[in-house]
Amino acid sequence: MNNRILAIESSCDETAAAVYTTKEGLLSNEIYSQIEQHAKYGGVVPEAASREHMKKITIVTQQALENAKMSFSDIDTIAVTSKPGLPGSLMIGVSYAKALAYASNKKIIGIDHLEGHVFSACIEHKVPFPFLSLTVSGGHSALYLVHDYGTYEIIGYTLDDAAGEAFDKIAKLMNLPYPGGPVLEKLAQQQDFKDFFNYPRGSLKNLNFSFSGLKTAVLYSMVKQNAYNLKTKTFLKNNDKEFQQKVSSSLHVCIGDIFENKIKAALIQYPNIKAVCFVGGVACNKYLRKRLTNMCDQENIQLFYPSPKLCTDNAGMIAFVGHYKSQQQQFSDQNLSIL
Repeated sequence: MNNRILAIESSCDETAAAVYTTKEGLLSNEIYSQIEQHAKYGGVVPEAASREHMKKITIVTQQALENAKMSFSDIDTIAVTSKPGLPGSLMIGVSYAKALAYASNKKIIGIDHLEGHVFSACIEHKVPFPFLSLTVSGGHSALYLVHDYGTYEIIGYTLDDAAGEAFDKIAKLMNLPYPGGPVLEKLAQQQDFKDFFNYPRGSLKNLNFSFSGLKTAVLYSMVKQNAYNLKTKTFLKNNDKEFQQKVSSSLHVCIGDIFENKIKAALIQYPNIKAVCFVGGVACNKYLRKRLTNMCDQENIQLFYPSPKLCTDNAGMIAFVGHYKSQQQQFSDQNLSIL
């Protein structure tokens, strides 16, 4: 049976829709990004994000169907991100999906956004089970032990700030544009990703992540070097590109070390692991991908990561999870909520 899934994703500041089928796989994956609207504020404004979702969700959904060369009548099941995320943004997507399902008498499945990321590398690669999934984005940093489709457990999670959030906040300290990750990576390249300031790597006693302390360490390192004024909250080296490059370079090496150390510890703790997946928005970072590729080569284990469009928030990964959940008969109903 060729099961055809229409997926909708609106958990934060991307309005996205995709179509996935049993026979052809991912046929379309449309994304409308709101980065330009939120960049002037240095981060996502929830109310503005919700308004943009309302404006774009029908347009993006129609585009996904057109690019898949399908009409809505061809769809069997609607999958929609129902958690976690910005409540207002999630509500737009879930309400829209429920209305479509109710009006057309189609089945609906609520999808955990993070489960979408966990399995996103499986869309393009045949990843062997069990595998580790390092899921890293602006709001989440977690390590999953994945046993099968839909069967997984969290073995390490964010205690405070996520890695992507640390990138954004440290970039903001230096008056750099939002989102900070890509900007910092370009600056770090100019110093060949060398470690100048030896920022703290955090605890190795467990598999959890904590980047709040790293952000604070970078801040006080800047203060000691007369680069930041705590009283006025002012960055004092706007014209010193070399300093910004060195901060960015040291930060990348530090975060790369943290990821390597956590994965190595997990591989010791779970010796039956057959592969590692690096997923989420931060998985677009080429330096971190290279670091983890080299580490996995040394450990004689495969590393998989999605193409960039499947790393950031997207509906393709929601459609993929929706597909295997529909095969497992894990449907939701009209009581589906974002709580």
